[in-house]
Amino acid sequence: MRGDVLPAAGFVLMWSSGFIGAELGTAEAGATTLLMWRFLAAFALLACWWWVTGRRRISPHDIGVHAGIGLLSQGVYLLGTVLAVQWGVPAGTAALISALQPIVVVVLGQFVFGERAGRSRWVGLALGLAGVALVVGGDLAGAAAHPFTYTLPLLGMLGLVAATFAERKAAVELRLADSMLVQCGASAALFSLLAAVEGQAAPPVSGPFWGAVAWVVVLSTFGGYGFYWLNLRRGSATRVSTLLYLTPPVTMLFGYLMFGERIGVRGLLGLVVCFAAVLIVLRSPGGMSVRRVKMAPCCSTTSSPHPPNWSPPGPARPRSPCSPEC
Repeated sequence: MRGDVLPAAGFVLMWSSGFIGAELGTAEAGATTLLMWRFLAAFALLACWWWVTGRRRISPHDIGVHAGIGLLSQGVYLLGTVLAVQWGVPAGTAALISALQPIVVVVLGQFVFGERAGRSRWVGLALGLAGVALVVGGDLAGAAAHPFTYTLPLLGMLGLVAATFAERKAAVELRLADSMLVQCGASAALFSLLAAVEGQAAPPVSGPFWGAVAWVVVLSTFGGYGFYWLNLRRGSATRVSTLLYLTPPVTMLFGYLMFGERIGVRGLLGLVVCFAAVLIVLRSPGGMSVRRVKMAPCCSTTSSPHPPNWSPPGPARPRSPCSPEC
């Protein structure tokens, strides 16, 4: 347990930095420009690392799986989040909306993994939505952004939820650096296409823009996503998603120190309500823990002179799990 504290703390700090990086970058260029150069730089660095460390083979199946995961966790999630920040949603509020993920993961877990959601989980979901409504309502009262923009972090969060479930269910065992290489390559292609269509592929020459790119590449991509997938591989989806809920106060603190952003009484009340909602969900019985079962090599398909259920005499031997196709 103690060995999980450092990855968890690193994830919370690094993931929170992404909302600040979005605010820094979109002050100099459009969202697609920032995201395009972020992932081109990240992909180039990871490709150099892959080349120097032995050019490990990545199968077409693994490329397809992790490209899809990258488009969901980076393409959908970041496009919704960065556009929202660009169009006036405060970084702390965007973080709070995105941090509803733990509740969504627990509730959707019953459909994806056959878990039953008890009454307390539904109460937690309702409280979480009420808490976000308080925060967003406070922003709407101040006309900080168009009401539509507050749906963008929510849509992005759903993309990250889908990517989390996909990664847990995928029968792929790539090294973390290799999986991030594929994911960043897919995201770089997506955002390059979007920026080219919008005519925003050319980057600004200003130093602050490239400082923001360096911020989101090092802290948010390598730090945030690296710690996210590392924690997910070492624990359950619920536990990792719950860490996301610690990012709003950290982001709000960063926003206050760097941009002077403040949150009103309604926002603070909403934050408290959301914390209570997550505690209710996580303390309810049957917390979701999804662990991979590593399949044994496929059963031999050669003919055997013995009946299918025949076993040799002597003490029974434990059978290894075998894939359904066998």
